[in-house]
Amino acid sequence: MTDNELKNELWRAIDEKNEELLKLCSQLIAIPTENPPGNMEDITSFICDYLKSKGISYKVLRPKENKPNIIANYGKEEGTKLLFNGHSDVVPVGDLNKWNFDPFSGEIRDGKILGRGTSDMKGGLACILFVMGLLKEKNISLNGQLILTIVPDEEISGDMGTKWLVEEGIVDGDYCVVAEPTGYDNCEVGQKGALWLKLDATGVSAHGSLSPYVGENAISKLMNVLDEIQKLTELHGEYEGEVKEVMLESKRVAKECLKASNVENILDHITVNIGEIHGGTKTNMVADHAEACVDIRIPIGINSSEILDRVDKIIEDLGGGITYTYSWRSEPNYVSIKSPLVKSVKANAKDVLNMDITATYQWASSDARYFRCKGIPTIQYGPANTEGIHSYNETVDVKDLISSAKVYTGMILDLI
Repeated sequence: MTDNELKNELWRAIDEKNEELLKLCSQLIAIPTENPPGNMEDITSFICDYLKSKGISYKVLRPKENKPNIIANYGKEEGTKLLFNGHSDVVPVGDLNKWNFDPFSGEIRDGKILGRGTSDMKGGLACILFVMGLLKEKNISLNGQLILTIVPDEEISGDMGTKWLVEEGIVDGDYCVVAEPTGYDNCEVGQKGALWLKLDATGVSAHGSLSPYVGENAISKLMNVLDEIQKLTELHGEYEGEVKEVMLESKRVAKECLKASNVENILDHITVNIGEIHGGTKTNMVADHAEACVDIRIPIGINSSEILDRVDKIIEDLGGGITYTYSWRSEPNYVSIKSPLVKSVKANAKDVLNMDITATYQWASSDARYFRCKGIPTIQYGPANTEGIHSYNETVDVKDLISSAKVYTGMILDLI
């Protein structure tokens, strides 16, 4: 049997068994895994039972007692290693009154599966579990090893999940697919870096009626610094060759998708969001303390050290009195579109969907950054209806689940 014949046979099997895939997705949705608080024990048990029922070997590793990571594998240790990565946690549901359905129902209605995490990313998780089970069931011989990692904490930075697995050398591979949401018509090949700053300003307290002549207002000092930090949005990367090509396509897609004036600048410019600000003691007192938390996203072509140097200069020029720490620092990262990984996802999507999918950079970030930092070519590709991600009434289309499962299967056969 040729590779194409085998692909077609497995794609027919996915169509025949699609009810199993949809049921699996619904069952994953029905297990609440909001993070915070981050209780992943029930879903970990469910996934392990599913793997066991398929005869797939796996192990659960815990850097901390309540942080279960699942690693499953199929194939032989010799040869190419292809990683698939997913996370079992979801963001909180928020105000239940703003949902049109039970966020943990997993109900299938009008061609969609409903619930928190359907797109981000229990739909993708269901696909990769299902595909691994199908390969085992059909006893497909691979010229390498398929490794599945399922982590518990992507929604709160991944320190005890993907970051730990990669940095400790527990998992490694030649290629990686992160099944995070992109939509059927796009694969993510790069993303911005991030710098989360906490700024602390100190001042001198006095009676409020004496301001600004007596005392030193920490809030005013902090506001002056924040005004200058917001001007970092004028900074942008400079590109040529392949990166320029992908950046232009990414900006086109962002503009089309987000439909806001100049929104395409989020791809190649610094973005700054002042997410929290606190300060002072009482209205009629000069504030002697203030703090702010700032989310800075860094495009390809600029690194976090450059931004920190500029922040230092801003504080110095404004007279000091402000210190900062950072809780998240990551660099922009990408994979070449010439990689066999990218070529494979595009070719299989073309065969399955009869369309050319785009390869773009992302304005946010995911666990893909940890693999790329390790030197592992990594893409992000997964089923999604983007309007519900991290919002209300999240859904995923049934047809996108089935298509993604087929694309993943084709990629596995191509690469290993």
